Amino acid sequence: MSAALLGEILSLVMFAVTCVVLVMGFPVAFTLAGTSLVFACIGWWFGIFDFRLLGGLPSRYFGTMVNEVLVAVPLFVFMGVMLERARIAEQLLQTMGLLFARVRGGLAVSVTIVGALLAASTGIVGATVVTMGLLSLPTMLKAGYDPKLATGTICAAGTLGQMIPPSIALVILGDIIQGAHTQAQLALGNFAPQPVSVVDLFAGALLPGLMLVGLYITWQIILATVRPETAPPMQIEVGTRIWKEVATALLPPAMLIIAVLGSILGGIATPTESASVGAIGAMLLALMRRKLSLAVLKEVMQQTTKISCMVFVILLGASVFALVFRGLGGEEIVTDVLAAMPGGVFGAMFVVMALMFFLGFFLDFIEIVFVVVPIVGPILLMMGVDPIWLGVMIAMNLQTSFLTPPFGFALFYLRGVAPPEVTTMDIYRGIIPFVIIQLVGLALLATFPQMATWLPSVIFG
Repeated sequence: MSAALLGEILSLVMFAVTCVVLVMGFPVAFTLAGTSLVFACIGWWFGIFDFRLLGGLPSRYFGTMVNEVLVAVPLFVFMGVMLERARIAEQLLQTMGLLFARVRGGLAVSVTIVGALLAASTGIVGATVVTMGLLSLPTMLKAGYDPKLATGTICAAGTLGQMIPPSIALVILGDIIQGAHTQAQLALGNFAPQPVSVVDLFAGALLPGLMLVGLYITWQIILATVRPETAPPMQIEVGTRIWKEVATALLPPAMLIIAVLGSILGGIATPTESASVGAIGAMLLALMRRKLSLAVLKEVMQQTTKISCMVFVILLGASVFALVFRGLGGEEIVTDVLAAMPGGVFGAMFVVMALMFFLGFFLDFIEIVFVVVPIVGPILLMMGVDPIWLGVMIAMNLQTSFLTPPFGFALFYLRGVAPPEVTTMDIYRGIIPFVIIQLVGLALLATFPQMATWLPSVIFG
């Protein structure tokens, strides 16, 4: 067996072992780095891996530390956690629920709308699902909603924070796509490539994210019309003051969304600068609602530090994995496999999307982004795939990783706060239509790439 073939086999085995160890529940960062170093030693033993490649780690780590785009991650996390403590979601759910309560399927529609608003302001899936599960699920069940529709709606609406900007997931994915695009262009001989930024990905994801919201609501209205018993209207009186309550609940977060997202898309501020605006705005909203104190601020900062550290430690571990994978020759075999796929670029994209969807059953969004995208991204981009479209396709695909059993995190979050009469099977069966809807949305986005590329071209030329 030749050294090159042995190295390629080792790289694939390393990828498989890493996935298995992650599924077993070991810490992601240490799994990525530890498994990679073990296989690096095996490759060195067989004389097919050069340890001098790991000398590139310090420069990669330094590049991560000075990357201004990634500074937006802790700032957006701070904004989301602070808004959660300010009980923005609670007030939105109560007022929007009253506004649509007398309409058949109205509660499900209101949960979806609130999910979209929270996605554009907090972007934290766990907090959104738990909050809506605590507040909306008992109300929907009391109104006579089918538990499957109620749980599916809450889980799906809670995951919109991965797709609708400004999203932490889009910040991370945008940074990786930017690096993959630069690598692909240099490999093609273009030493002055057109840059692709997180701002481009924000603009590209906006319309597909709103399309998902529209598809969710369409399904809920159709189901409520065809099977009225699954989503009956509430028999309550809505006073004239409801519009004042809606305005009071809706205007402050809407202004914050406009300030953050508008400044990014308008070219007034970078994502990092607008994230700082969002963090300050979230503190002001909490102060207006008398929810801000030194104890709350300390709690928010601690939670922000925990989440941010998790993301960056995974990023550092993923750097080790990428170096060892390439050093063993894994990139060559992936390139050969994708290039040999029938259907050319379409066949390669289909295989990559199918692989990511399958991995989403077992791995988290961040794990897949850090492990898979740096490997397949440059290869697909060298085949002529638009980087913005590719990033939005990946984001929409991996949004399903929060919904698909057995390890869908949104399912676990809701299971933890759902009343005893709602079974785990109700939650699993409830998300099936919404996963299908997301696959339909993914197919529409694949068929009409302009949904992702039109808005960036209009805004940024």
